[in-house]
Order: sequence, then C-alpha cells, then structure tokens
Amino acid sequence: MDITEEEEDNTVALPSPPSVSFSHVHLYVDALESVQKYKDLEGKINQFHDNKKDATVLFAPQNDGEFVAQNRDVVKQLICGLNFRVTGRSDDWSSEREGTDSVLVTTVDPKGVQIVVTAKSSESPGSNSNSRVRYPHFSAQALDRFYAAHAGRQGVAVLAFEVSERGGVDALYERYAKLHPKLLLDEQVQVYDNAKVLEVYAYYKGEKILSERDDGTLLRFVETLGPSAPIHALPGLVHVDAAFSSNAQAAYCDHWVSNVVSRTGFIDTLEDVLGFTPKVDFNAGVVAAGEAQIESTVTGNSSPFSTNLKDAALKDQSQVYLPINNALSPVGHVHGFIEEIGQGIQHIASRVDDLITFVQNANDNRKLTGEGFTFLGIPRSYYGILTVEQISYDVIDGIKSTSPTVSKGCAETVVSACESSGITDAEGAVDLGLTAVDVSSKLNASMANSPSSECQEEYEQHRDIILQRILLSRYSNLYKLLRDNLTEESYLGIVRNCILIDVQGGDLLFQIFTSNILQRVPGEESPFFEYIQRVCSTSSLDDSCKAILKPGCGGFGIRNFLTLFLSIEVSKAMREVIRAKKDGDTATQEMAQKMVDLFTDQLNEANPILTDISDAMTAEGNAREQLALAIEKCDESLVAKLQEKIDSAVTSKIAGNEKLLSCSSKYMCLMRDLRERRH
Repeated sequence: MDITEEEEDNTVALPSPPSVSFSHVHLYVDALESVQKYKDLEGKINQFHDNKKDATVLFAPQNDGEFVAQNRDVVKQLICGLNFRVTGRSDDWSSEREGTDSVLVTTVDPKGVQIVVTAKSSESPGSNSNSRVRYPHFSAQALDRFYAAHAGRQGVAVLAFEVSERGGVDALYERYAKLHPKLLLDEQVQVYDNAKVLEVYAYYKGEKILSERDDGTLLRFVETLGPSAPIHALPGLVHVDAAFSSNAQAAYCDHWVSNVVSRTGFIDTLEDVLGFTPKVDFNAGVVAAGEAQIESTVTGNSSPFSTNLKDAALKDQSQVYLPINNALSPVGHVHGFIEEIGQGIQHIASRVDDLITFVQNANDNRKLTGEGFTFLGIPRSYYGILTVEQISYDVIDGIKSTSPTVSKGCAETVVSACESSGITDAEGAVDLGLTAVDVSSKLNASMANSPSSECQEEYEQHRDIILQRILLSRYSNLYKLLRDNLTEESYLGIVRNCILIDVQGGDLLFQIFTSNILQRVPGEESPFFEYIQRVCSTSSLDDSCKAILKPGCGGFGIRNFLTLFLSIEVSKAMREVIRAKKDGDTATQEMAQKMVDLFTDQLNEANPILTDISDAMTAEGNAREQLALAIEKCDESLVAKLQEKIDSAVTSKIAGNEKLLSCSSKYMCLMRDLRERRH
C-alpha cells in the first residue's frame, strides 16, 4: 500500500491496533413480533422435536412447493429453520425513548453466532432529541440513516467486533481520528456501565480519504468493562430465557462478506486502523459468470490462537476473515447489488460441526412448519450425471481404463433405458428417491424390452457393474475428489441438500448458501446467509509435534466461489424462465433457458480447471511451510528441493489461471452474443 507523507506523519506515536474478534451482526428490519410470540413458536418447535408431538397439530399442513422466500420474519426463519432462539431483548428504554424494538438471536452456544435484529417500535418515542438517546445503536435515527443509504431496504447494518484489550476501543478511536477521521460516526467513544462502544462508517463512497464516507454500513467495536455475560456485550440488551431442542447445533462466526466500490480502499483502511492484511486473492477473470466478472480479496487479522482440538478450533472466533468483492463489469450480481442498494454486506458465513445434518434439519423443519430457509439451487452436473462414458469405462484411482467394459452401443441403450424408465431425467441426473433395488428393478424391466439381443446378453453379463456405475453417477464428481473418505449416505446427503465441497490439501470445506433474506420482492438484491463446515487435516509437518488445526483450514473454496457466483446468475435466469413460462412469453423463456444452459456449461468446463488450481495452491502452501522449517534447520539440500516444488506449483497455478481466463473469456463472448441477439 502506498502511504503519503501526510499519512506517514499521522502514524507517528499512534497506539498499536488492538486485537479484535467476532462479536455480532446487527440487522435492521421492517417489523418484529413480540418476544412472547417468538417464545410460543420456540415452544412448538421443542414440542415437535423433543416431545414428538404431531407437526400437523402444532402447525398447519404445509405445501413446501408453495414456499415463498419473500417478506419473511428473519427471526422466525432462524427459530424454525436453524433452531436458533431469542436469548435477549432491548430494555424498556429503547422502545419508549429510542423508538425501536430489538431482539438477540443466538444458537445453543451463546458465545457463538449472535444476531441482533432491530425494527422501529409501534409505540411512539417520547422525543427524538439527541439528549434523550441513551443507546445510539438502537436509535430510530440509526435505522433512518441506514435505510436512506440503502434505497430503503432491510439489511445487515453493522458488523461488530469484540475488543479484549483494556483501552483498545480508545486506541481505535485515536487511530481513526488520525488516519480516517471522515469515518468516525461520533465525536467520542460511547461509555456505559459495562462496556465502551465505538461505531464508525465501514466504507468510503469511492477511493479512501479522497471521497466522502458511505452513510450505510457501520463497524462496531465493543470493549467490556469487567465481568459480563456475552449477552451484555451490547449495552441496552437484557437476558431472555431460552430452551433449545435436542437437535440444535451451535454455529460460530467464520467470515463476513462485503460488496464495495473500492476493494483496495477498504483493504487499506482495515490495514491502517486494525492491522489487517490480505490472505487470499481471487484475481480478475478467476470469478466470472458469462459477462459478469468480479475481483475478491480475503483480508483479516493474524490470530495467535493455536490448537490441536477439533472442538476448540470450531469455537474459536479470534480469527477474523473479511472477504471483499468489487465488480469488474456492468452486469452480474455484485454490480447489481451496488447499483440497486449501495455498498454493503453481501452475506454472513457461520460454521457448524455437521453441515449435512444441519441442512437436512433445516429442510425438514421448513417442510413441516412452513417457516425457515430455502437454499441456493446447484445444478446436478456439479455433483455428477450419468453419461455413456461412465457406463462404458471403469475408473480406478481417478484414471479411466484404456478399454471399455461395456460397448458404446450397449452403454447408449442403458442410458436411454434409464431416462425412459424414470431412473434419470433428460440431463442424466439419477432420481435420488430411488434405492438400488428400485433402479435395478426399473432397469431390468426396460432392458428386457431392448430390440438388441446382443445388448441384452451384454447387459446380463455386466449387470452388477452397470448398476454400480449408475448409482455412483449420483455423486461421481465428488467421488473423484474424496474417494472413500465419505460414506454413500454422506455423499447422498450432500447432493440431496445441495451442499458444495472443496478440497485444499488434506482439508475439506463444506458450504451452502441460503436464498436471499430480508427480501420484499422476488429478484431484488438482498443479503443471504452461508453455513460451512471445515474439516481440518490432522497431518503435521513435524512428526514430533501434535497436529495443529489451522484457522480457516479448507480455504475459501475457489471452486465453490465460482460455483456460488454462477449459481446466483443461474438462479436469476431460472426465475426468468419461470416468469416467462407463467406469462406465456415463449421467446423470453427460450432465451432465459439458453442463459441457464450457458452458465451450467461454464460451471462444468471450469470445474476440472479449478481442481488443478486448488491442487497447485495446496502444493505451494505446503511446500512453503516445509521450506520455512528447512531454512530453520539450515538443510540446504532440502531447501533446494522444496524451492523446486514451489516453482513447479506456481507454474501449474499460473497455467490453471490462464486456462480459467480462457474459459471465462469464451463464455463472456457467448453470453454477450446471446444478449445482443435478444435485443
């Protein structure tokens, strides 16, 4: 980062940046129910899960096919969908004097994810004068400011961090006052009986320092004064008792993502005041969907936390990661988000211990209660579809056999029989509701009617192998990555619940994204939630030491990053298909379907390239860590070998990026041609 003479002078004698960790996020919404109504809903959920009460008695019969994601109460969604509970509320002063109501929603571990939700109160405040504002973070004026900067939309208004060092908030105030005074919200730190609070504007409207502040999203820093329960970390909240159902999983903060105008400006600002540094860069052209292109950087602190305990690694919130996106093209989600509602928080990511069960429960709860979340649709081709080649050839350790087990003609007949008998759809995706017995029965019946006696004989000879390959096709792409490290049940749970998988070295990353939250009208830009599971490798560079579980193990999913970006665009195109079909607009429907097909083709073509890039990044990272140890031990021979490994990995990574750029350029041109023909 370039520092001007003026900036250099300002850094003289400044206090060092204090350590920070995740605290909470603060949502501003249209309305809230009473705490009692939320408690009644929680009671019904608990009765269903723990007392086995009939869901149809507790909740009206539901038709999940008619579930509408818009105009939902996010608190109810969290309660029903994810087994969160209301564990705090604003005190009486806020409702009577500040003109707002607030609740705190947490998981079963109150030290994990904390979501504060605030809406304007139905009761009229006594006065709007600043002298009567006890809690500026709960004031009606705060909501008005955010809405004015965000086109009147609901959203994630504040990212809040805990400052553990005594005097840390004062140090941050001094650093902002000297380095970025435009971003200060107040002229002083807010001091309460149990905490100090500093709020600052997160972004500039354009380049740092040169442009004015963006009046929307805030960063909040909270320093507790003396012993305090987690709920009291934000002054003005009081405790509310909560009972969690037996299947509730805790969730913990992992990363918070912004869409901004100046990515480098926000990165530099965070480095200036917090000492954050970039961790991962997704360069230009890497993340692209058709004509839409973005850049993204993950910045964050360098937490000293270290552990070899899985549970401790899950719960640690001292490692802060803040991915930051900016648009490179005048089309696509990130550009549309900023154009429509301004800079802000794209999504909030939290991690859990068992994502497959977490998402399965969320889907089951939604179907039973009619409340909760839907998740971003992922094309089945991401996981695997049935092809003629898969029927013909055996694959051992990722290598296809040189000669077919089943002839091409017979394999084509089998694939056709699978589609005609309902085993697969037209795209080759196997019906996940069918058991192995079902598939065998349907295929046997269909193949018995084959006009080719030779194919019937070949089928009978290889029937068991063919059945295995059909069943494997349900998750064949994932199996290439993970082999026998997951059970068939886990693989099917991943596919059934549209969970994304990425691999980095020995680490795994499981990810899923909800549909938009806080959305009033379909198609409007709005934030969403992400939930992940990090499965850290237990390997160690030094066999004499116990394995250390690294923060952020599994990375940030270069493959999944592109998949998310493409899936957002696919979802938008699919909504256009549905709308056009409903309106009887055949031309628009056909055009939108072609867009869906192009995005899906790009995903399929990019997947193996992304795997190569991910493998190269892993090899480079591992070699660099080993190099540091070799240098410490003055092992010149090993240093030379490791440097060769690093050079080779870097060469592979560059080659992969070039292939990905070529792939992106290809589909950018195809999408542009399609768009121009449309007009």
